[in-house]
Amino acid sequence: MKYRVGTRGSKLALAQTEEVLNLLKKEIPGAEFEIVVMRTRGDVDLKTLYMIESKGIFEREINSAVERGEIDFAVHSMKDLPTSIELAIAAVPPRRSPYDVIVTRDGSGIAELPRGARVGTSSMRRISHLKYLRPDLEVVPIRGNVDTRLRKLENLDAIVVAEAALERLNLNVKGERIEEMTPAAGQG
Repeated sequence: MKYRVGTRGSKLALAQTEEVLNLLKKEIPGAEFEIVVMRTRGDVDLKTLYMIESKGIFEREINSAVERGEIDFAVHSMKDLPTSIELAIAAVPPRRSPYDVIVTRDGSGIAELPRGARVGTSSMRRISHLKYLRPDLEVVPIRGNVDTRLRKLENLDAIVVAEAALERLNLNVKGERIEEMTPAAGQG
């Protein structure tokens, strides 16, 4: 049987989808999967996340395609799902690291950043934790996929990204896990 699988088109979304499909292939021998890349409002509207209505911003269009029968199922990051959805969550793969990482050009951690260092993130949760841990930091809003955010490090002292994203993309970057930062629900 062939299944059509909806996902976003970022490298991270595609890597996560491949990870899920590899698990499914072990459970459903002979199954075939066609990946259908879809764009969501979150891919198009690049305003800072906390400045837009973000509920369902990364999944609504894909889930609507499931409801219309255009695809059979979708693969999402759990942290992007709203607390209430019309569809069933059929499976949750093993969790990767739930932690955030502060990435710097030289590998220094949050404690070693100079006073007033510019740190990029657009997550209100991360901003709150950064300001609690280091009130002197200047938080700069950034958006984009992981590659885009890593490139923005050229003009910043640090950025904060999910450790699981770095793992899934096999990126070897200089940084430090921030264990004092509470992860997003479902992150990893």
